[in-house]
Amino acid sequence: MALGRRADPLQPAPGSRTNSASTIRMPRPQRRDEILGSELPPTLPLMALRSTIVYPLGTIAVQMGSPENMALLRSHEEPGLIVALVVASGDLDEAIDPRKFVDRVGVAARVHERINLPGDTVQITLQGLRRITVESIEQTEPYAIAGVRAARESLAEPAELDDLVARVVAAAESLADMVERIPDEVPQILKMNVSDPGRFADLAATNMNFRISDKDEVLQRLDVGQRLRFILSRLEREVARARVMEDVKKQTEVKIEQHQREFYLRQQLRAIQAELGETDPGEKESVELLKKIDDARLPERVGQEARRETERLKMLSPASSEYQVIRTYLDWILALPWHKRSGDEQIELAKVEELLDTRHYGLSEAKERIIEFLAVRKLRGGDPHGPILCFVGPPGTGKTSLGEAIAKAIGRAFYRIAVGGVRDEAEIRGHRRTYVGAMPGLLLQGLRRVGVRDPVLMIDEIDKMSGGGASGDPTAAMLEVLDPSQNHDFVDHYLNLPFDLSSTLFICTANNLFDIPPALRDRLEVIRIAGYTIEEKVEIAWRYLLPRLLEEHGITGADIQFTDDVLGFISRRYSREAGLRNFERNLAALMRKRARRKAEGDDGAWLIDLAKVDEVLGAPRFAADEAEQEPEVGAVTGLAWTATGGDLMTIEAIRMPGAGKMTVTGQLGDVMRESVDAAYSYVRSRAESLGVSVARLRESDLHIHFPAGAIPKDGPSAGVAVTLAVASVLSGRRVRRDVAMTGEVTLRGKVLEIGGVKEKALAAYRAGIRQVLLPSGNRKDLRDIPMEVRDNMTFTFVSTMDEVLQLTLLPGNPPTASDITLGDMPEPLPVSVESAPPRP
Repeated sequence: MALGRRADPLQPAPGSRTNSASTIRMPRPQRRDEILGSELPPTLPLMALRSTIVYPLGTIAVQMGSPENMALLRSHEEPGLIVALVVASGDLDEAIDPRKFVDRVGVAARVHERINLPGDTVQITLQGLRRITVESIEQTEPYAIAGVRAARESLAEPAELDDLVARVVAAAESLADMVERIPDEVPQILKMNVSDPGRFADLAATNMNFRISDKDEVLQRLDVGQRLRFILSRLEREVARARVMEDVKKQTEVKIEQHQREFYLRQQLRAIQAELGETDPGEKESVELLKKIDDARLPERVGQEARRETERLKMLSPASSEYQVIRTYLDWILALPWHKRSGDEQIELAKVEELLDTRHYGLSEAKERIIEFLAVRKLRGGDPHGPILCFVGPPGTGKTSLGEAIAKAIGRAFYRIAVGGVRDEAEIRGHRRTYVGAMPGLLLQGLRRVGVRDPVLMIDEIDKMSGGGASGDPTAAMLEVLDPSQNHDFVDHYLNLPFDLSSTLFICTANNLFDIPPALRDRLEVIRIAGYTIEEKVEIAWRYLLPRLLEEHGITGADIQFTDDVLGFISRRYSREAGLRNFERNLAALMRKRARRKAEGDDGAWLIDLAKVDEVLGAPRFAADEAEQEPEVGAVTGLAWTATGGDLMTIEAIRMPGAGKMTVTGQLGDVMRESVDAAYSYVRSRAESLGVSVARLRESDLHIHFPAGAIPKDGPSAGVAVTLAVASVLSGRRVRRDVAMTGEVTLRGKVLEIGGVKEKALAAYRAGIRQVLLPSGNRKDLRDIPMEVRDNMTFTFVSTMDEVLQLTLLPGNPPTASDITLGDMPEPLPVSVESAPPRP
């Protein structure tokens, strides 16, 4: 314990120490009573110490080197100099401000010895006299002089002091036993001073290796009881810390001894086995691995690599980290299905079709394309070369379950790999063995789990893979995986050996096809699943959802009963979506309520009607008829495509007096803004035929708004609706709201083909709109729309914007509400099912 470290930051004196005996032994040139009772001058030179302090009746040697303290000592050469000692906080190179010591407690000390040391340093011996309080600073240069007065200490109850002293002695004894740097005689010295609690506390703070901040805290406490409690808290904390260190030390020693013992016994075991002629355990394991490699009938290159790694394994100790790496690598090689196959050699198309119809209602186009795909594979004898299927559609439309049905129908194992959010190329190709904890990629992990080389692997949410980051592009790694002409030699970074993936049937799913990179999209055969109509949802509920939900909720068909009207109402007013998930949640909410009533003793049957639906599910989330039917000026019902299916989009336009400026709002992309500009230019070119004067164009400002401003929008398919809105607001003529429309418009007024017709038609059907305007180029897409939708809707195909204006703009004089009928307009040209192009 270095008690004599210099208190001065400017000139360190390395190697200077004061032995512990000089601190513990109290030299007594005067008697104790004389020291404590001696009179002090009203002012004393102020000496600031940074790394130590001396308490009353204690002695310590300190080296001085700071300019202030050296100036003080040079100014007072006389023996027996008395100074005021205080503790200075802060960094060693920080200047000391004497004024901050006012009202602080210090110690009056006498300077006994001075020894000049090399480097302009002086070692002095200080003897503490008594505690003092600094009242003022009388001088600051060249050294500080302070006005002081004697500090008065207060004592606590004797019984409390005796208890605190005993606890401090016990803590000191425990600490001396556990910490080597505390001398064994310290507890004895403390016991010799128990009659004076104040002196006892000062001795404990001096000898128990406290930090200087804690020593100063002891110095400041004039209440002896508080002083002892502070010391006790610090000692108990140090005892707890020492016990933890002791436990850690013992555990470490036990582990070291155990390892040494195991090593010694292992060496003895090897010596005994050598004497008996038995095989070494490591060599025995290598022999077993070689036998497994031979039995696995691995490909030639894989077998060579496995044998080479086994020979390396022989040369390593089982305790080596490299041993475990090689052993894990060999386990992976032996666990992969290099030859094992599952699945029928002959694909039964009738069986596949029956199973798909059993598990999925509707989706006729998707089922037909799946059957065609499997028929080609059957005729080619299972030849895998062909397109990779990709189901694209909104959430909840059955994409993943279709893959499961395909696997079950052809007798293959099924495994799903979710790649949504994958942003590291190593997730697909694996990590190299040089990394700690390296593993193969998701593909080989899936093959190991299914145990066959020809499963159905579903790569789910492939459009949500992140690409182009610092860890590589996983979508680029998928290019090789999903290319049948390349994946027969797929090399995983971990194995660093070719694995044949050509027998695997890959099926991908996505919500938005355009989020897939073009190079990867080119390798996929896209099958679109647009969503379900209300009638289809009702049929699906009767066939699949209700039986499963009844079983899951522990009730029967006798406890709760539905009707077609109620199921349609739930789908239309609570679950207006392309998929089935919210529809299923609402049905489950009704069944949970019935299950609770049955558990409470209600055994009657519930006939679910509209009132019960409103009671359980709350107010309907969607209006009875979402589309507005009242004709307005500048308001047009457009159709939009989203990743979750089609949707209605109302486009609003207003005219204001101004200077011919146009404002567009609604968080639009560049393509849609260009469509708005093209629409405005077209209307201006047709101003005369629309009855709009040049002066009106010049003196009018337009504001075009696309509601739901928080949702980004882009694409050219709103061109027809935007052009109609601009024409309506400039001409002052109202627009039919019972007709929805979509299509791109050129500057010459041509209406061009767009995509997503099926999704948009279903959205209009769900919203109660029964007339839709489509570009003539989309006539071929009519066959993709479900039969019940085509039978209940009228589709009018247009080629120019003039046709749109003629069909949708009402006459200039606003008619009354009773006059707003379809008879006021040219009769749209209905397109029957027979007029649609035949399916090839």
